[in-house]
Amino acid sequence: MELRQIKALWGMEGMYEEQFSRAAAAGYFGIEAPLPSLSDEQSFKEALERHNLAFIAQVCTQGDHLASFEEQMVRAASFKPLFIVSQSARDSMTEAEQDRFYESALAVEKKINIAVGHETHRSRAMFTPWTTARLLKQFPDLRLTADFSHWVNVCESHLDNHEEELALAIDRTIHVHGRVGFPQGPQVPHPAAPEYKAELVLFMKWWQQIFDNQAMKGKAFATFTAEFGPPGYMPTEPFTNKPVADLWEVNQWMSDYISANYAEWFNE
Repeated sequence: MELRQIKALWGMEGMYEEQFSRAAAAGYFGIEAPLPSLSDEQSFKEALERHNLAFIAQVCTQGDHLASFEEQMVRAASFKPLFIVSQSARDSMTEAEQDRFYESALAVEKKINIAVGHETHRSRAMFTPWTTARLLKQFPDLRLTADFSHWVNVCESHLDNHEEELALAIDRTIHVHGRVGFPQGPQVPHPAAPEYKAELVLFMKWWQQIFDNQAMKGKAFATFTAEFGPPGYMPTEPFTNKPVADLWEVNQWMSDYISANYAEWFNE
């Protein structure tokens, strides 16, 4: 099973052409980003083709969440994405409201015929292991983008008491957001820092389980987006707001580290 590394545009500087060129030169298979503005849409598509990059589209529902989801899905389909990552619904919705959303969202997915990984994200319906497990049991066709850094933060733990929910989530995951979190935050300052070794080992275990599961299902490839973020997620120095690490370097380290371990896991 091939590992396809995806470059997140989150926090990257410069015009799309510069960002795509840098990602392609670094050997990434594709990029992951929200849909561009309407005025940038054509140049965005042309740059993808020019640099031979696949695209994972990100959508984020708001307002009338179902209408928002459907509208963005239709537009995202025009980019011919590898698949779509969706931050879906809200944590404040009742279970009945969430059920109505996902039932209709799955119908939209079937109509568009593009795979969607609903992200395990804070403030969204899938913000905890147990809310996600309930939805996955209710809707067997739901698929996930696994970003367990949010769960570790929300639960203020290493999820030791959530093995069953994790196993279900791992089974339904189609894409990985590779960010290491810790109980008091969604992003460690740097995944190579020895003081966060326990978290790195834990997340690597979960990611290996996801890839093993996908391989057993006969998947031709797995996708991984190192998704450490800029200040707001990236810790900063007091008073100066200077990031404690370089965002490109942090994500590149994570990409290289997962590649090296993936080669060992699958004897590539």
